[in-house]
Amino acid sequence: MTLSSGQNYLAIPGPSVIPEVVLRSMHRAAPNIYEGELIETTESLIPDLNYVARSSGHVAIYIANGHGIWEAALSNMVSAGEHILVLATGRFAHGWAEMARKMGVKVDILDFGKNRALDIQALDKKLNSEVITKYKAILMTHVDTSTSVKNDIASVRKKLDEIECPALLAVDCIASLACDRFEMDDWGVDIMVAACQKGLMVPPGIGFVFFNNRAKERQKSLTNISSYWDWEPRVNPKLYYEYFCGTAPTHHIFGLRTALDMIKHEEIENTWKRHETLSRAIWAAIDSWSSVGEISLNVKNPSDRSHAVTSIRLGGENGTRLRQWLQTKSGLTIGIGLGMSDPEDPHGDGYVRFGHMGHINTQMIMALLGTVETGFRAIGYNHGNGALEAASEILSSI
Repeated sequence: MTLSSGQNYLAIPGPSVIPEVVLRSMHRAAPNIYEGELIETTESLIPDLNYVARSSGHVAIYIANGHGIWEAALSNMVSAGEHILVLATGRFAHGWAEMARKMGVKVDILDFGKNRALDIQALDKKLNSEVITKYKAILMTHVDTSTSVKNDIASVRKKLDEIECPALLAVDCIASLACDRFEMDDWGVDIMVAACQKGLMVPPGIGFVFFNNRAKERQKSLTNISSYWDWEPRVNPKLYYEYFCGTAPTHHIFGLRTALDMIKHEEIENTWKRHETLSRAIWAAIDSWSSVGEISLNVKNPSDRSHAVTSIRLGGENGTRLRQWLQTKSGLTIGIGLGMSDPEDPHGDGYVRFGHMGHINTQMIMALLGTVETGFRAIGYNHGNGALEAASEILSSI
């Protein structure tokens, strides 16, 4: 017998839970793509995307997933043969670096491991060991979805300014946008990439490159920009189709319009606070479980943890065992240990990830924690008691 019949809960770090109101806004006949409502709706997205990113700059919208957005950003900021520096705190920074290499870009990587944020002193040492103009861009993740490490973006900009490094600062916010606080203008970010399927609560399919005037000027010096990835016509279209270099992602536009309305109604500061509070409840529960056995949070320092995703070590093959039980017996799906392999655990079977981004609330998080604890019992995994009480203490105090 299985108890999984009913509403499934997808608690992976993206795609996230899609609100019914977003789905309903997409469930409609195809619109006219030459005039009328679709054009007006598309134009309305730009200021509200900037509202979420705390940006006063430009937004190029692409029909692409996060990997496509990586390439879009690279195509507009660096040419083959030029150098970039990638600051890695997990698998996704390495993925961005691999894409750059395939485009002929010369890549140096400063790797800080899988369970802590970047070290500014190490960055300072690296930059000062090179010609100050060597790197055209510094690439990093705000939150790495694989490790759940969150980096201090403002401190990187402060260091670049301090040593007068002219490199563009490019940040991947695919996991963090509308979940963790992000201040594009105030933190001095030149280029930011994001996608619609996580904190923005829309099915996968569109992504964004946010950029300021400094990045716009840099793009003008490039000699070979892909016609499709070129951001200039997308932010200054003479005709509507230039927003997307072709047919618009019509139904995603309607879904995104509704999702942005939801964020604006809640207000972005409150959206960040909701994610922070729910995250603290998850961490409190894991701390209680960790009083016995092997379970532990991947990121030890709370200030280095994302409010969108949490990576958890269970050890052995217990991550895979737990996931399989939850998915087949309970109707709950949690994330795999992506990018967490090592010689003792080549497939990352000892890790899981909780996605807690976007359309989530107290009852969903308590259901997640209660079901995971049930899964522990079912697979015979040794754990401490009091997790639900610890989480409840956090959530009942607001």
